[in-house]
Amino acid sequence: MQKVIRIGTRESELALWQANKVRKELLELGYEATLVPIKSLGDIVLDKPLYELGVTGVFTKSLDVAMLNGDIDIAVHSLKDVPTALPEGMVQAAVLKRANYNDILVLKDTEEFFGHPEGLIATGSLRRKAMWLNRYPTHKVEDLRGNVNTRLQKLEDSETWNGAVFAAAGLERIGKRPAGAVSLPWMIPAPAQGAIMITAMEIDTFSLDACEQLNHHETKVCVGVEREFLRLLEGGCSAPIGALAYVDEKTQEINFKGVLLKKDGSKKITVTKTAKLGKHQLLAKDCADYIINRGGKELMLEDLEGVSLVKNKVYSTKKLSELQKKELPSSIGLEDSDFIKIRFNRLSPKVMKKEHENVLITSQNGVEAVLNSFTKDEIKFKNIFCVGRRTKKLIENRIGKVTKVAKNATKLAAYISEETDIKKVSYFCSNIRLDVLPSTLKNKGVAVNEIEAYKTMLSPEKLADDVKGVLFYSPSGITSYLEKNTTDKTAFCIGETTAVEARKHFENVVVANMPSVESLLELVKNHFSEE
Repeated sequence: MQKVIRIGTRESELALWQANKVRKELLELGYEATLVPIKSLGDIVLDKPLYELGVTGVFTKSLDVAMLNGDIDIAVHSLKDVPTALPEGMVQAAVLKRANYNDILVLKDTEEFFGHPEGLIATGSLRRKAMWLNRYPTHKVEDLRGNVNTRLQKLEDSETWNGAVFAAAGLERIGKRPAGAVSLPWMIPAPAQGAIMITAMEIDTFSLDACEQLNHHETKVCVGVEREFLRLLEGGCSAPIGALAYVDEKTQEINFKGVLLKKDGSKKITVTKTAKLGKHQLLAKDCADYIINRGGKELMLEDLEGVSLVKNKVYSTKKLSELQKKELPSSIGLEDSDFIKIRFNRLSPKVMKKEHENVLITSQNGVEAVLNSFTKDEIKFKNIFCVGRRTKKLIENRIGKVTKVAKNATKLAAYISEETDIKKVSYFCSNIRLDVLPSTLKNKGVAVNEIEAYKTMLSPEKLADDVKGVLFYSPSGITSYLEKNTTDKTAFCIGETTAVEARKHFENVVVANMPSVESLLELVKNHFSEE
């Protein structure tokens, strides 16, 4: 039995029209297909302009998640809404023949307001707003969000707007372009405006083979140039960028025009270039370079002055290097301080006069404390047991071979008490430490000689209320944190031992895949990218 292709789509009339178009074309090719409507963030949050939502792909992310979860096989998008980078494993399966790429103005009354200084226009697009204000600097532009039908109704209900800007293709596809709508050929459209895109998983060869037959080569080439131009300028919903490429049938050349504007429309940089079809690979780069070389980056930075890019704030309970801090994107604000301060004790020489047959060290601080008092040649350890691979690596680099490494103190205690005949151990520890290791061993009849090698001093800071996550590196760091702070944040833990302690206090606890700072920072980055 042939596979039924599940088509993911938003629930708006336009999105359903586009998805049904794809379904109809697949049916004509002999494939079975069904629609699976899914809500998007862009449809749900209607009280903010797109560029203030802080999410790329506000109209596509829910469909991406559905596909990654296996709920749909393909997704149908307005290509202008799709981020230039697709999720890993997902690919562009087809681009359908492009419809009308122009913007149009739907009038409330007449065109007389064009000559008046107090004109008032509505649009939710940063690009349309900037281009309108560049042409009509005395006018005002107000935000307009929602699907096509919602925006048309809001315009109808408004008593102040003179008109609203729409993509011509959207209104024409559902048969709702008003007879008096004014075409705006001077307004360079959004990259890929008017084109429908289909995405699928790279491994789904059945869906890819089906969709490939719907692909329109000329449209694919042109929108590819436009989107590459957008990517190279590092723009998106947060920058007013327009781009249009089309093929001149007589010369077989791709004609390109692009624009970057200041958000208030007071400045713009435009570019126009051509390239032979088939020799157009550098066209987008040449045009992007032209914009950048004429102050494009500086223009975008002007809009960012005084505007915080930070969407989420986190706090590290250990000081990080500048290189480590750069692991996080600008959307994640990071502050740090040492919530734990270590002071090594001066160990008496008599500690090493006798050979320590079985030694326990559960942290890198323990290793450093021993080395602070003795040289490698003075250390007389026969069997060394430790917790954590980083601690193991440090011991073997600086002291000697490790007999056994465990993931956490509980597993180490179980190993020694249940799988060895050891009856006595020397534990180089801090004045503040978890009791699980010594108490478990003592309960199992193993004598524990605790040697206080260093002091752990708590040095907590009071965190701001808007901090969403805290990075923890040890149970002691959690103890320090709790002296001044609440547990209504996400606890990011470097390892399972720290996570065990965190779960006693925090509702939301996540653990790094590897016990390293880099892995912990990657965890933070991935956590907030999924919000």
